[in-house]
Amino acid sequence: MASMEAKILNPRRFATHDWCVGVRIWAALLPVLCLTLAVLTPQSARAQIANPYEVTGVTVDVTAETASAARAQALREGQQRAMRILLERMTLKSDYPRLPELSPEEITEYMQDFSVAEEKTSAVRYLAKLNYRFRPSEVRELLRAFNIPFAETPSKPVLVLPVLRRAGALLLWDDPNPWRAAWQQRSSQLSLVPTLLPLGDLADVAAIGVDQVVSGDQQRLQAMAKRYEAGSVAVAFASIRHDPARSLWVLDVTLTRYNQTIDPQTTVVTYVSEFGETAESLLARSATLVTYLIEDNWKRDNLLSSAHQEAIAVRIPITDLRDWLDMKTRVHAVAVIRETELVQLSRAEAQVILHYIGDIGQLIIALEQADLALRGEGDQWTLEKLSGRKKAG
Repeated sequence: MASMEAKILNPRRFATHDWCVGVRIWAALLPVLCLTLAVLTPQSARAQIANPYEVTGVTVDVTAETASAARAQALREGQQRAMRILLERMTLKSDYPRLPELSPEEITEYMQDFSVAEEKTSAVRYLAKLNYRFRPSEVRELLRAFNIPFAETPSKPVLVLPVLRRAGALLLWDDPNPWRAAWQQRSSQLSLVPTLLPLGDLADVAAIGVDQVVSGDQQRLQAMAKRYEAGSVAVAFASIRHDPARSLWVLDVTLTRYNQTIDPQTTVVTYVSEFGETAESLLARSATLVTYLIEDNWKRDNLLSSAHQEAIAVRIPITDLRDWLDMKTRVHAVAVIRETELVQLSRAEAQVILHYIGDIGQLIIALEQADLALRGEGDQWTLEKLSGRKKAG
């Protein structure tokens, strides 16, 4: 009772005490809360490649007679691995067997620089993560010399919704969903078309159900894309069955990609298990192959067939200098644009000439990945920010 009376008589002292206790409690919980939020926050468009000619996170682990010998060998292996990743990133899977195999000395001619992100050494071992940047013009000429078509326009991330039909039931958010688990096990190496998986949390479950995914409810699919800052949604609808006559598993996949600017695109493929392969192994292999399919569909639409540059005069409406600088930064980040020539700048607009590789359709697609819309025809073209979308980054 005395403590209660004291609290009434001197509320400021007790309020201060309670506030301090609260601060200490929140300070103790803050790291846990931050970690929880980091786990629950959707993986967004930060997965998008900023520079298609940069390969990051190449892991090396080499043991040799000495630490210096291990490091030298690791750097050679790292740049060969990075070069292979780069060339596969830019080309169709069907062209992988034709990609040139270069020696470490030859690869050096195509490298701009490299850096060490992490490293550990012992007396005979070297472990590291390496980042490489390559020279765009030299790499382009290499692929043209081997007559291999290539693309270099990074796509906005694609949100993949893996739906599995098994024993008559449709699985999406259900646990377990072995098809979704197979997608989660794929390599995280970034490509021109980074793919994301939804968290499957309460917000996702409330946002869209499996029937709405299968029926292609575009309003809800676009809401999912917005939540994950993705450029499009790919519904990977799979059905697995066992063929007793051949004792094999068969997986039928219908892949439909939904985009705000074009009609849905659908591809149907079938994968059959190899001798002795389990259903889980077939699902894992198929998830990787469908990923290649998503990437190839994008690359095929953006293959650069010629080194010849085109030019187009463009009007860019602006509100102030900061707006112009933002537009300039976005345009310069578009890989197919080789040069931006400023003709006139006023308070209301900038008039520029864009020098680019490819055709006008590929330029429009490339600009869309930077949240820019190129509209017009003939000699009248306008470049504006896509309304209702923010720059990915």
